[in-house]
Amino acid sequence: MAGIVKQILQTPIQLADQVTKSADEAQSFKQDCQELKSKTEKLATLLRQAARASNDLYERPTRRIIDDTEQVLEKALVLVIKCRANGLMKRLFTIIPAAAFRKTSMQLENSIGDVSWLLRVSAPSDDRDDEYLGLPPIAANEPILCLIWEQIAILHTGSLDERADAAASLVSLARDNDRYGRLIIEEGGVPPLLKMAKEGKMEGQENAARAIGLLGRDAESVEQIVNAGVCTVFAKILKEGHMHVQAVVAWAVSELAANYPKCQDHFSQNNIIRFLVSHLAFETVQEHSKYAIVTHPLGIQITPSQMQNVVANTMAMRTQTDDSTKPMKLQKQHNGPNPHHHVPKGNQQNHRSHHQHQPHNQNHPHVSLSGTSIKGREFENPATKAQMKAMAARALWQLCKGNLGICRSITESRALLCFAILLEKGAEDVQSYSAMALMEITAVGEANPDLRHSAFKPTSPAAKAVVDQLLKVIQRADSDLLLPCIKAIGNLARTFRATETRIIGPLVRLLDEREAEISMEAAIALNKFATPDNFLHEIHSKAIIAAGGAKHLIQLVYFGEQMVQYPSLTLLCYISCNVPESETLAQEEVLIVLEWASKQAHLCEDPLIETLLPEAKLKLELYQSRGSRGYH
Repeated sequence: MAGIVKQILQTPIQLADQVTKSADEAQSFKQDCQELKSKTEKLATLLRQAARASNDLYERPTRRIIDDTEQVLEKALVLVIKCRANGLMKRLFTIIPAAAFRKTSMQLENSIGDVSWLLRVSAPSDDRDDEYLGLPPIAANEPILCLIWEQIAILHTGSLDERADAAASLVSLARDNDRYGRLIIEEGGVPPLLKMAKEGKMEGQENAARAIGLLGRDAESVEQIVNAGVCTVFAKILKEGHMHVQAVVAWAVSELAANYPKCQDHFSQNNIIRFLVSHLAFETVQEHSKYAIVTHPLGIQITPSQMQNVVANTMAMRTQTDDSTKPMKLQKQHNGPNPHHHVPKGNQQNHRSHHQHQPHNQNHPHVSLSGTSIKGREFENPATKAQMKAMAARALWQLCKGNLGICRSITESRALLCFAILLEKGAEDVQSYSAMALMEITAVGEANPDLRHSAFKPTSPAAKAVVDQLLKVIQRADSDLLLPCIKAIGNLARTFRATETRIIGPLVRLLDEREAEISMEAAIALNKFATPDNFLHEIHSKAIIAAGGAKHLIQLVYFGEQMVQYPSLTLLCYISCNVPESETLAQEEVLIVLEWASKQAHLCEDPLIETLLPEAKLKLELYQSRGSRGYH
């Protein structure tokens, strides 16, 4: 850094010396040249001072200011060289506008102000005496850039408290305006923020981590943050940092992964999945046995519940601890402000900014965890532990989106059971993130037979716990968790045995839902049961008909919104192809519905409907009498 700055300063210092020498040789406008010389000498003194302080100078404003200063000195040199012209004829033909000296003098004055500001802003905090730095002339057109420079310079040279305040200022700037966030990245703000997150006091670490999360608002920004080394810094914090800071880091991970999914594997390679799973499992399941239930984080003892049987079965099946989910050594935690976080998009719950938790049950003994110590984590206050759990679930949700490797790691760990438990017993935000995570994991499982068969086989107690909790939400049908749970059950459609009869009925009942989006998702989920890709499609189709599905689907095809019409019609076609002999379909006059649908241009434009509709009509015509179709 020092070598680069000295190299940058070399040319303007040489130019300043040339201006001084040429001004002494001026033959015309001598007084004006002497004024330029005076200001140039002052500027040269500051430039040499900057060269001596090159170790402390912040490179980004240095480059900008010195580039501008160099251009000013070049113009000044050209001007004073013109004044050296000897002879009457040369002077006559050397035209110097009267305003040229005034303009150059003002530019030199501005450069003096810029370099003075650069020296002050780059000085160690002990040498500044808390003086107000003001704005340099270069920032006249963009004062926010100067503010960003100042805060980043403080991150480089300030005390820990000053650096914490500077990080908080960058949080405000990044939160207020996307462009400011990009400027912070462009001006080199990420490396000192990461250093602050790694080495600062707790408040400074929180501010730095929050700033990093806010800066990663698009793929390009996240890529730059990842290249700056965020994964290793965040991994270290999640392993052994203060829980307050860990919660903010988990939130930041979720933001970065949401805005740039390609960074998922970078986080995974740095063991961040393992650390997040450990936080999720803490006081949810015993870490040494991987699936043993303990006291719930809200202080509710859930051991006697039905979930215990699931866990006991899992413990019997899994006797070895997965290395990918061994507990980590964590330092003693301290209390602090809640981290900034957001409710996931698409989840329409009324998010509470403050979580209310039951006090921890002091009479219930804490579990003694084997392996590496996590001493101190159990002494955190309940709100902090709940916040950590929520942010861990949020981060895992974003990290597992479309990522087979991470989903496999999660399903092979205790996280799958944790999500099931938290979906039932967690606080609102934890339930929400758990539901979203299960939706994403099951979506990957739907597309990958190996993952589906290993993670969601019917004999797996963890998978059974997940299905039980998803089904409870669907049966209640009054929760903000309903949509992701419907999608998750649909994604699992090919995992259910013929003897599993609990699923179809609740989904069919949702077809009669007032909210179009819920009816649409229920129809989409049922399509996955009735499609020929599902080995049990005929059995499932009969179950849909028996549950009254045909009547609901007819209403949706005739009167539903377009987004509901399409999946309702395809489902009606599937069950007509799978069970054409059904008396219920004949009584409900499904064939007439299909004939009507075939005349609706907007429906027939759909490629799947275009293929399915003629086949469904043909099968119903073969199996149903003319009388049942209304021909007399």
